[in-house]
Amino acid sequence: MELAHSLLLNEEALAQITEAKRPVFIFEWLRFLDKVLVAANKTDVKEKQKKLVEQLTGLISSSPGPPTRKLLAKNLAALYSIGDTFTVFQTLDKCNDIIKNKDDTAAYLPTKLAAVACVGAFYEKMGRMLGSSFPETVNNLLKSLKSAESQGRSEILMSLQKVLNGLGGAAASCHRDIYKNARSLLTDRSMAVRCAVAKCLLELQNEAVFMWTAELENVATLCFKALENSNYAVRVAVSKLLGTVMATALIPKQATVMRQNVKRATLEEVLELMATGFLRGGSGFLKSGGEMLKVGGSVNREVRVGVTQAYVVFVTTLGGQWLERNFATFLSHVLDLVSHPRATQTHVEAVYSRRCVSFILRATVGSLLGEKAQIAAAKDICQAIGKQMKAVEAVVNDTNGENKSGAADVAASQHVMVCALQELGSLVQSLNATASPLIQEPSLGLLETVTSVLLHPSMAARLAAAWCLRCVAVALPFQLTPFLDRCAERLNNLKTSPEAVSGYSFAMAALLGGVHQCPLGIPHAKGKMVVSIAEDLLRTAAQNSRLSLQRTQAGWLLLGALMTLGPSVVRYHLPKMLLLWRNVFPRSLKELEAEKARGDSFTWQVTLEGRAGALCAMRSFVAHCPELLTEDVIRKLMTPIECAMTMMSHIPSVIKAHGAHLKASAAMVRLRLYDILALLPPKTYEGSFNALLRELVAEFTLTDNSANTTTSLLRSLCHYDDSVLLGSWLQETDHKSIEDQLQPNSASGSGALEHDPSSIYLRIPAGEAVPGPLPLGVSVIDASVALFGVVFPHVSYKHRLQMLDHFAECVKQAKGVRQQAVQLNIFTAVLSALKGLAENKSTLGPEEVRKSALTLVMGALDNPNPILRCAAGEALGRMAQVVGEATFIARMAQFSFDKLKSARDVVSRTGHSLALGCLHRYVGGIGSGQHLKTSVSILLALAQDGTSPEVQTWSLHSLALIVDSSGPMYRGYVEPTLSLVLTLLLTVPPSHTEVHQCLGRCLGAIITTVGPELQGNGATISTIRSSCLVGCAITQDHSDSLVQAAAISCLQQLHMFAPRHVNLSSLVPSLCVHLCSSHLLLRRAAVACLRQLAQREAAEVCEYAMSLAKNAGDKENSGVSKYINPFAPGVGSRRDSHCRHQGVNITETGLEGVLFGMLDRETDRKLCSDIHDTLGHMLSSLAVEKLSHWLMLCKDVLAASSDMSTAAPLGGGKDEESEKKDEMDDDTMFTTLGEEDKSKPSVAPRWATRVFAADCLCRIIMLCENANKAHFDLAMARSAKLRNPKNDLLVLHLSDLIRMAFMAATDHSNQLRMAGLQALEDIIKKFASVSEPEFPGHVILEQYQANVGAALRPAFSQDTPSDITAKACQVCSTWIGSEVVSDLNDLRRVHNLLVSSLDKVQAGKGSSSQLYQESATTMEKLAVLKAWAEVYVVAMKIKKEAETKPKRAIKNTDDEEEDFGTVDELPPDSLITLVQPELPILSRLWLAALKDYALLTLPAEFASQLPPDGGAFYTPETIDTARLHYRNSWAPILHAVALWLNSAGFNASESPEEAAAAMPNSQKRSSSIILNQAPGTPPTTKSLPEINKDRMHLILGVSIQFLCSPRPEEPVEHVTSCLQALHTLLDSPCARIHIAEDQLLGVELLSVMHRLLLTWDPPSVQLLVTGVVQQIVRAAQDYLQEKRNTLNEDDIKEKETCLVLGEGGENGGLVPGKSLVFAAMELLMFILVRHMPHLSPKMSDSPSHVSAKPQLSEESARLVAATVTILSDLPSLCSPAGCMTILPTILFLITRVLKETAVKSVDNQVSPPVSATLQAIKTIVTLPMAKTEETHKQWTSLIRSTLASVLEYSQPEGTKSVLDEVSMLTAIALFLWSASTEIIGVQSLQNGCINRFKNALNSCDPWVSSSCGSVYTNVQIV
Repeated sequence: MELAHSLLLNEEALAQITEAKRPVFIFEWLRFLDKVLVAANKTDVKEKQKKLVEQLTGLISSSPGPPTRKLLAKNLAALYSIGDTFTVFQTLDKCNDIIKNKDDTAAYLPTKLAAVACVGAFYEKMGRMLGSSFPETVNNLLKSLKSAESQGRSEILMSLQKVLNGLGGAAASCHRDIYKNARSLLTDRSMAVRCAVAKCLLELQNEAVFMWTAELENVATLCFKALENSNYAVRVAVSKLLGTVMATALIPKQATVMRQNVKRATLEEVLELMATGFLRGGSGFLKSGGEMLKVGGSVNREVRVGVTQAYVVFVTTLGGQWLERNFATFLSHVLDLVSHPRATQTHVEAVYSRRCVSFILRATVGSLLGEKAQIAAAKDICQAIGKQMKAVEAVVNDTNGENKSGAADVAASQHVMVCALQELGSLVQSLNATASPLIQEPSLGLLETVTSVLLHPSMAARLAAAWCLRCVAVALPFQLTPFLDRCAERLNNLKTSPEAVSGYSFAMAALLGGVHQCPLGIPHAKGKMVVSIAEDLLRTAAQNSRLSLQRTQAGWLLLGALMTLGPSVVRYHLPKMLLLWRNVFPRSLKELEAEKARGDSFTWQVTLEGRAGALCAMRSFVAHCPELLTEDVIRKLMTPIECAMTMMSHIPSVIKAHGAHLKASAAMVRLRLYDILALLPPKTYEGSFNALLRELVAEFTLTDNSANTTTSLLRSLCHYDDSVLLGSWLQETDHKSIEDQLQPNSASGSGALEHDPSSIYLRIPAGEAVPGPLPLGVSVIDASVALFGVVFPHVSYKHRLQMLDHFAECVKQAKGVRQQAVQLNIFTAVLSALKGLAENKSTLGPEEVRKSALTLVMGALDNPNPILRCAAGEALGRMAQVVGEATFIARMAQFSFDKLKSARDVVSRTGHSLALGCLHRYVGGIGSGQHLKTSVSILLALAQDGTSPEVQTWSLHSLALIVDSSGPMYRGYVEPTLSLVLTLLLTVPPSHTEVHQCLGRCLGAIITTVGPELQGNGATISTIRSSCLVGCAITQDHSDSLVQAAAISCLQQLHMFAPRHVNLSSLVPSLCVHLCSSHLLLRRAAVACLRQLAQREAAEVCEYAMSLAKNAGDKENSGVSKYINPFAPGVGSRRDSHCRHQGVNITETGLEGVLFGMLDRETDRKLCSDIHDTLGHMLSSLAVEKLSHWLMLCKDVLAASSDMSTAAPLGGGKDEESEKKDEMDDDTMFTTLGEEDKSKPSVAPRWATRVFAADCLCRIIMLCENANKAHFDLAMARSAKLRNPKNDLLVLHLSDLIRMAFMAATDHSNQLRMAGLQALEDIIKKFASVSEPEFPGHVILEQYQANVGAALRPAFSQDTPSDITAKACQVCSTWIGSEVVSDLNDLRRVHNLLVSSLDKVQAGKGSSSQLYQESATTMEKLAVLKAWAEVYVVAMKIKKEAETKPKRAIKNTDDEEEDFGTVDELPPDSLITLVQPELPILSRLWLAALKDYALLTLPAEFASQLPPDGGAFYTPETIDTARLHYRNSWAPILHAVALWLNSAGFNASESPEEAAAAMPNSQKRSSSIILNQAPGTPPTTKSLPEINKDRMHLILGVSIQFLCSPRPEEPVEHVTSCLQALHTLLDSPCARIHIAEDQLLGVELLSVMHRLLLTWDPPSVQLLVTGVVQQIVRAAQDYLQEKRNTLNEDDIKEKETCLVLGEGGENGGLVPGKSLVFAAMELLMFILVRHMPHLSPKMSDSPSHVSAKPQLSEESARLVAATVTILSDLPSLCSPAGCMTILPTILFLITRVLKETAVKSVDNQVSPPVSATLQAIKTIVTLPMAKTEETHKQWTSLIRSTLASVLEYSQPEGTKSVLDEVSMLTAIALFLWSASTEIIGVQSLQNGCINRFKNALNSCDPWVSSSCGSVYTNVQIV
């Protein structure tokens, strides 16, 4: 392949390679040439031009394949435009001669096509330079067009399109000829030709005025005809043509209008023309006008779908501003379409027309209008609804029957209503909270209008209104509760109107169904309200026959909707529900029998509807409350369900007796029954399997059903990868919702709410905007198929065999169309069953069952219907999977092999080749390894069958499946497969897109199989790799979007395995172009690929994308044709038929800007999440380097919140000039109107994108924090900026950060407010301590005090949702706690916000204006208390600091600057004075909250101990959600309570009367709980000590419970708060006594601390723990001392007992688990070993131990010091005997620490551990233990040994780091001072001491000798 990389074709190399490889070699050379020509030096090119032209023209006649001819033409044209143009006419003539040649053989065709392609490329590239020759060329092409076959026709039309593009207006003389010749081909047999004509005419209409003036109607008629029997590609191309022509007719290009005096069409005319297509379809235009208006004859669905797309193109071309101005006209036109009798002949047709109209509205209003314009559009829609409703009311109230056509009008109006209401709902939902002005505008009355439709006579309109209300409530959750109340009230008032009962119950059900999308929920009481309304409806149903049906349906619908609220609500109503369910059905079989004889047809209808409703509510219960499904409940449910199953068999006789109109109700009962059974475990209804299976099989084999209804489940049961065979990729296009109508199965795509009202409260299936259940007939069959799959695995083999035989019989009996339908249903059921078996891991059964199944399946592999063949292949694979025996699989494979070897017909070859693929797919490489060779050879042979593209498609698809599933086993077949794939890519005509798609799949599978090997450099691997790259290049250049998508995923795989070999510089720009493709799959593939690239190489990706923008600009200006610039909107639309209306416009915001823009337009979930990820990866790698750029991006997006009206473009730059540079002057005088609209950005960023931008802002702050300290230091940042102006640091952008957070926090959208407050909190936390270098003592955030206050204020207004207020409280406390606020007034403002919230908290639980669930109130109140707690903690901290250093300025950072800083600083106590007045109330509320928290953390088995009516801040119903809120806020509250108790609280005994007075009413009942009284006791029983004891128990209990096992995800702040609280608490004497009196409490606390240390590593936590341990030890010391003192006073004689006091008693034993000293030593030892591992003999002996001792870090040093200090305190807690037990350990540890830490430092500072050990030695040596006789001897030896150790350690060693001699001498001195002479008066010790002093005095270090001197003098004095 490398040999192909030369400017001239290497003919020697070409001659040497085999014939088969030549086309690839030539293609590779052309690819190289294509890249090189652009970059090459002109003189080089000119030198070799002659030879090059020869070589290239020579290739024309060498029969090049499609990709080769495309490249060849491109290169020839490029060569002439770069080099000399002398010989261009010769070449052109050569091509013309080839085209004229009469040779029509297949062999000569490629040469002809190549010549045609070259002609097109010449004109496109050089345009008017070839001016004079064009008439001849065009005639030549048109002549050959007449005789050409389909491939030739397509190619000629494509060339004509390029000629027109290149010549522009200059070709005017040929326009009519081209038009006449091309238009007849719009109805060509070949779809590819139709597409080519449409593109050619699209190009022509740019200049040919007659097309959109005189010929306008004919063009329309032609397009309608072209849409008949069209495929998707044709519909896209033709609708583009039709829409564009209509748009041009309405607003022509100004330049063209100037040239010729043109009559413009009016909007009415244009819309009227489009409507004819929508309403009448293509044919039938020749009939007289009268006939056309008759209702007969159906509308052609393909035409309607095509025209629907054309409407969207029409509006898109005219642009958003046009739509904004003309929306009312457009809306009324579109709604008229759906009220026309032609559009609504049958119910299904009406639904189809509605879907089309909804699609038009959604695709235009949803994506072209900005938020402001959408609000205006919503108002227009609302008025249209009002107008319609008035008309309907007039007819309904018209009792005299004056209005004869009224009934028809009402029927038609329902469809208008459905479309309008659905669009209104979708609009409001997409606007979300931004839609609040719509609701609040009284003149509009949106809610009244929508609610009025709830009384519409038609059920469809009522359901649509209910749905619309649900959308409004989900968008604006504060409306949910008022809506529910209003509906309930109206339902009560209008009980006697059937429409009202039905409409308002629909609305309530819809609203209840929407609750799960509103995180704040609804008040719990609403559940009770709904139950009582429903009960009432069901009870009164029988009283009035006019209303019985509606009331029955409404009652059950409401109960079904109630179930969606989940177990926490339903739990309370379950007994009542079970009773209701039991009562609907007869109690016994006897009653059931008796029932048959009774009743008339109406009572039966009501009964059946009632039972269907009950079953539906049951299903909802089982689906939404699985936690409540105990065995007992299931048993109770089974009674009515079993009764329903028995009833099924009686129904046919009832229908016979009372008439066929009961059939629908009976079907509904069956549907509900199947639905609920599918959700229950099959074991529960084993007994009824036989009867049930009979029903199910009869259902889907259409036994009692005369219609040929087919199931809709087949596609979903087939494998996703088979979409290319099923055509189900249409599900993944932007046109999915209308393309569904054209699918073959029954009623496909006709989903509508009225088919199943219960869907109004169910969750919407992913990817759908509005729930669309299919018609009842289809739904029942679907449900039966699904249930069959669930039950089949549990049925005996005997029954399985019977059913399979019965299936075969059914298929045999049926004929024609019915046979197809029956077969489809049976196959879907069999697939469903096999899938069920595989999921249950059970087998199919014995031989006869397998045989029967196999016969059934094999028979269908030869079925002419491709969907059935596909299903049969899938079933075969699944069977192999569940049987899993090698012999069985071999038999199946062999059968297909034999068939494929002999069969010649397309049908069996396709079916059996798929069978092979499916076998491999489900058995995997290992299971089918032995058949691999045969399978591959057969499929490779079939793939070469050029006569049938269908066979090629199926065999290649199967081959891809085999490659995928065989994995490494396929490695041996890679080369032959790859060479076949390349050959086919180079030869198969591009119009066979399915073959190319499958080739792409094969290529991808091969790349995955070779995998990481692709990185290698061996010869074979290099060949494979370059073949893959060539394959990717060919597929990338294909015109079909799906093929391009396959190419992208191949390149993505290649990039994963061999990133170095994928050329990003060409890949990234092509991906950017695809971002604006009109094909969803291609956009998805492009974004998925970008996401992967951005993960590794974000910088390169952005750079290459930017280069694209630069190239586009440069090339435009250098006069090179626009072909290169795919980004100017006008051009994009010409270049690529699929190009979307937004041309990718990469401006200086780069690719990131484009992706942000896409977020506004895209609705596909997968695509949006990939865009989020891609932007996330880019942000992570680039945000810190290109800070300004990313901040600008976020700012531009967020700026839309502050000003929705002006749509600021993301990049500010205008689109590249898209007018032709070389056009006549009069063109350039006017910019074209249509395009100018497009060059404006489509819309300002929508709220969801703004939320994402705010999240990005938080991420940027976090990334900067991890990157560089200078980002948060103004002085450093400024100096860095001076050093290098490119340095970009976050702190320099602080004002922008604040502004962005402010804009977000004050927006309409609640989600954005949350994100804004979060950003604000992050900013405050990160920048609070950044000082302002110019004003020492001040911080940089001070200047933004007003902004922060202003951002917070709106969040505290009355109507703000709880979650936002809660977040705002958090920000308030962070702001106050950050100590930034220097102005008392500013501080007061923020403080007042918290005070106002505190009043809310006191308003108690049952405050009236409740909109949300009780737990929302809990969340808000706890957030307020938490915020106050945090503020109080900070206030106390400041106060304490002020007390400890009275003269210092509090906030000063530098010691030297004490003179400054005190100017306008807050006095240190100002914060505490603000908090003080609220403390009495706060302390009470805090204690109440802690009490609640303590109760809520009890394990489940203590649930009975919880107060029955909830706590101070939660209600029992919302206990589960409340737990979370308590969990988030208890820690700061605990800390605050400890501080309060410590400062004043232990003395504050409040009288209960005061307590009750301060309590809100609702809390009166719980005040008794708060004050720890049993509710019955008289109020004054508790004394202060008792109250304090309870408070202590509360705090210690909460702390110990938490510290025992903090969850790993707990924030570390909770742990620190908890430890600080304990520390503070133990500061107060009251608490100390409490903990010392009960020694076990202390031991327990210590062991919990020890456990905490094992799991939590941060040094901050360890330091706090040592602090708490010290407090506990001190408390015990004080208590013991007190005890000793009292004893001493009591009786001096009893000295004995006094001495025995303390741990260890007389014998010195310490009991682990009971001894405080032991627990403390255990914990302290753990800390010491953690930081100084060599202290542990175990550690130092272990082989892995490294002898080098690292220097202790500062934190470790502090920890060790603290530990040593506590160790030295422990002996004072023991009796003398106890001391002797622990002292050896303690002294060993202390001396070892001294040895390890006494190391000389540079500045001779003494480190904390050293001074601590010295202090400890002093403490221990001066212990009074020496006084007692028993221990005297032991004591003496201990002290002596210790001194000896110290002396030994202080001997200088060679290896050790330099010893700090001064510290050692001090230690020795301490012994000399403190111990008595008799202890240390031993010769050897004295000698040792004297030696040490001598050495030190003689030391050469002056510091040592002088220090030694001073120590020595001190000792002498002693």
